[in-house]
Amino acid sequence: MSTGSVILSSLYFFLPAYIANMMPVLVMKIPFLGKPVSSRLFGKNKTWRGLFFGTVAGGLIFWLQKIVYTSGFTSWGIIDYADYSLLLGFLLGFGALAGDMAKSYYKRKAGIKEGEPWIPFDQLDFVFGGIIMSFFVYVPRAEVVLVLLLASPLLHIIFNYIGYLLGLRKRMI
Repeated sequence: MSTGSVILSSLYFFLPAYIANMMPVLVMKIPFLGKPVSSRLFGKNKTWRGLFFGTVAGGLIFWLQKIVYTSGFTSWGIIDYADYSLLLGFLLGFGALAGDMAKSYYKRKAGIKEGEPWIPFDQLDFVFGGIIMSFFVYVPRAEVVLVLLLASPLLHIIFNYIGYLLGLRKRMI
């Protein structure tokens, strides 16, 4: 597999976690499950709404990947999607959000205020969470993990900047 193929396939595999990580910002105006998971431990911005919609989004994206894969589009697949249940998508989505919450916990312990940047942890928290949770069903190859750890911070910065331009975020990073 060429380097470009490994990069593209790795990013495609992790798409449920990427979408899950964006969901809390996209659904923040929905008046449903807006209560914080634990203000004391994670801050007021980690809500049940974000956790719910992010986890569900991870499962839905994986479901779409399964449909696309079984319809014949297999070139980006690092796994045979037909062999895996939707659980892998839910785990990637939940793991991304759990990683973000774990980072928020340690951010509070370090005395860093909500919304303040904490580089590089803000860019890698969801990657570690998604990868670790996927281990329950699938362990990605080392090169896939390496691509995700290198590419995700760059993508995180790009999408945060887009969110800032769209008025969804108060800061660029």
